[in-house]
Amino acid sequence: MADPATKPQRKQPRFREQKMMRKVLLALLPALLGGVCFFGWRVLAMVIWVALVAAATEYFLARRRGDPLTESCFVTAALLALSLPPTLPFWMAGVGAVVALSFGKELFGGFGRNVFNPAVVGRGFLYVCFPMEMTAGFSPVYSRFQGFLHWSPVRLWDGTLDAVTAVTPMWARRDYHHDVHLAQLFFGNIGEQFRDGEGVMHVVSAGSIGEVSSLLLLIGGLYLLVTKTANWRLTVSAIAGAAVAAFVFRLLPGGDGVPPVAFTLCSGALLYASFFMVTDPVSAPRDSLAQFIYGAFIGVMVVFLRWRAVFAGGVAFAILLGNTIAPTVELVCQSVRKGGKKSK
Repeated sequence: MADPATKPQRKQPRFREQKMMRKVLLALLPALLGGVCFFGWRVLAMVIWVALVAAATEYFLARRRGDPLTESCFVTAALLALSLPPTLPFWMAGVGAVVALSFGKELFGGFGRNVFNPAVVGRGFLYVCFPMEMTAGFSPVYSRFQGFLHWSPVRLWDGTLDAVTAVTPMWARRDYHHDVHLAQLFFGNIGEQFRDGEGVMHVVSAGSIGEVSSLLLLIGGLYLLVTKTANWRLTVSAIAGAAVAAFVFRLLPGGDGVPPVAFTLCSGALLYASFFMVTDPVSAPRDSLAQFIYGAFIGVMVVFLRWRAVFAGGVAFAILLGNTIAPTVELVCQSVRKGGKKSK
């Protein structure tokens, strides 16, 4: 009889299929197609490039432990790429992918062990290291599906418009008191021009690739909720937390700098994060009460950082703060629940 210790080990597959991750990729398709429609085919090339770099990074690091490449790697890559400005240089996007997979995921032991959302780690790294490219790389959108006829985004400077600068809707409202119409934020047709008090012309540019149209994000996000791929508690609490915070902060001294609730929800990456990033099952708590608290905390912090921080957006840092407190929130909620059961 053969010694069990000498039995050959089952060979680890080189690739691990994950149907849930495939559903997330499917839910991201409307935002990706919208990105091509708004900015041209360059954004599709960027997504593919980030996916290839991310896959190579995970494969190299995971195989050293004997683990396979996972489909979650491509979800991280897609989330990261769609959160970037459409004009970001390819090499910077590749650096973000390496950081996201190596420091946001593999450093903790691979899939299912990461503390922070890997895509947010990659984007946060790029924001800190390349602030000019990450804040000045936005562009107005092509109208009437013309993005499908172009490679790169709209060019603002043609040699005659030296006084033109580009600002996102949140920057336009906070720094120049110019409100972008809510319908433009909902459908994504962002690109109007306006002059500030000093007569300088500005063009309202859309945000990152995947956050332009609230409608497209709702289509993909609702698919995640209907198929139970994403946890509704996390999404609803994040959106509700942001809405309540916007309403309350506007009542405080200096609160006129906080946008109205509808603008808060439709501008920036709030919906994108609420559906696709806050709902990361690994970095979010598993306790139901903790999930409500976690999501609401992130929503409140998004509005607070937009209001008080030096930058107009604060989604990535709000999520990282949420990831940091998630284990503590879960432990406290579990302790409270156990204490309540004992008292009965």
